[in-house]
Amino acid sequence: MPEPTTIPLRGETLVGDAAFREAAELYTRVFQYEEPEFSLNPNLLSALAKNGGSAVGVHDEGRLVGFAYGFAGRDRSGAEYHYSQAAVVDPDYQGRGIGRLLKACQREVALGWGQRRMRWTFDPLLSRNAHFNFAALQAEGTGYAVDYYDRPRTDRIIVDWALDRTADPFEGVRTLPTPSFSSADWGRVFRATENGIRTARLPLPVAGASAFRVGDLQASIRDGMQAIFSTGLVLVDCTRLDDETAVYLAAEGQ
Repeated sequence: MPEPTTIPLRGETLVGDAAFREAAELYTRVFQYEEPEFSLNPNLLSALAKNGGSAVGVHDEGRLVGFAYGFAGRDRSGAEYHYSQAAVVDPDYQGRGIGRLLKACQREVALGWGQRRMRWTFDPLLSRNAHFNFAALQAEGTGYAVDYYDRPRTDRIIVDWALDRTADPFEGVRTLPTPSFSSADWGRVFRATENGIRTARLPLPVAGASAFRVGDLQASIRDGMQAIFSTGLVLVDCTRLDDETAVYLAAEGQ
């Protein structure tokens, strides 16, 4: 692993064909995509960056070590936002805050286009991603999409991030103490009322599906998440309890 740089890293907008090609290579390598249909077209990145989208990166001594891209979006209700399609970090640089730098840079790009919210999705089994989205960025999980990419086992949680919010309405909820759970509780919903606020918790394995049969776990998570969202709650945190178990926390909208 490279030694930590002495120069503070920062996110920046990518410009030029060479930069977009390097981003496409990093994207393919990190995600280990071998099928050509899953590769990223540098021309697409160039077009997105010029038309309401983002293509941002983090460099260390000239080497691209993180990359994210997105585009202008609108849902069926007419709500407009910046949709962040993907963010990737070189494995040698993971755990060094690159993801936060990418999201901060994407935020500035989105605000520059007049977009006040950002959305993206993530795999509900990835508790580490959930913790970053909710605890670090103070975004919320607002919906559950079944087979998001029109393929089996591509369920995703939809994340909504208010880019110009000055105060976190869920600050008191995100810091609520987490009860103890074990592997016997994975995939089950536990409801409560805390400080006058309706909450729900859903435990899951830290390692995703590696410690549980994928089909069973995904079905339990799917049913639990849909039940949580159907009662008007949103996801506001995901806490790791121990080496085995993490817990989603949902609360009623503020």
